[in-house]
Amino acid sequence: MKYRLPKGKTRDIAFDATIRIAACHQKNRNKGTLAVRVNAEDIREKVREKRTGATILFAVDASGSMGAQKRMGAVKGAVLSLLNDAYQKRDSVGIIAFREDKAEVLLNITRSVDLAQRCLKSLPTGGKTPLAIGLERSYEILKTERIKNPDVLQYLILVSDGKANISIKSDNPLQESLAIAEKIRYEGIKSMVIDTESGYIQFGFAKDLADKMESKYLKLENLSQEDIKFNVKELIQRG
Repeated sequence: MKYRLPKGKTRDIAFDATIRIAACHQKNRNKGTLAVRVNAEDIREKVREKRTGATILFAVDASGSMGAQKRMGAVKGAVLSLLNDAYQKRDSVGIIAFREDKAEVLLNITRSVDLAQRCLKSLPTGGKTPLAIGLERSYEILKTERIKNPDVLQYLILVSDGKANISIKSDNPLQESLAIAEKIRYEGIKSMVIDTESGYIQFGFAKDLADKMESKYLKLENLSQEDIKFNVKELIQRG
């Protein structure tokens, strides 16, 4: 991405920068039969960009609300598609699904397409919506991953309508979820909320979550798995 004076012996010469610097001094040098004489003080070395990759965690509402199978199918397709692109970019992807009174890890953080295909063969759905539990589990997974890989950028993709009806401690599941969403934002985790709410009457709870996390906000209604993949990649590129 740039060049610098070498620190000791260099094995990674920036040839373009070296020749440009040498060219400025040719009038005062005895070139002999050389077109350009390069002296030791002209040598510059490359400064390479460190590619850290990204960790992308999908937290998917697998409760019994309408369209759960469609949600899970769209996310599965997007994850497999992202993993096919992930090897060179060093990106890793994981999935948790939350329903009933728990958040289940369906796919541990990985870069393996084969592992993802095996783990995501069957996708459980049904039951109530423990949104706070799903968000808290996502937070814990990403915090643990950051300890192992402190330089990796982290992204949470939440797929839900935001209609929480199971809490961890309090008697207000929605407020509890919003508090955890705020904690995720403070941790510096970038996020996206894909709102699955549909129908004539809509409450906008997922939009409230997106606001708390300062997330990119999308509606699932008209999104294909390719659209999800495109938007996730755009979020990562934006950093």
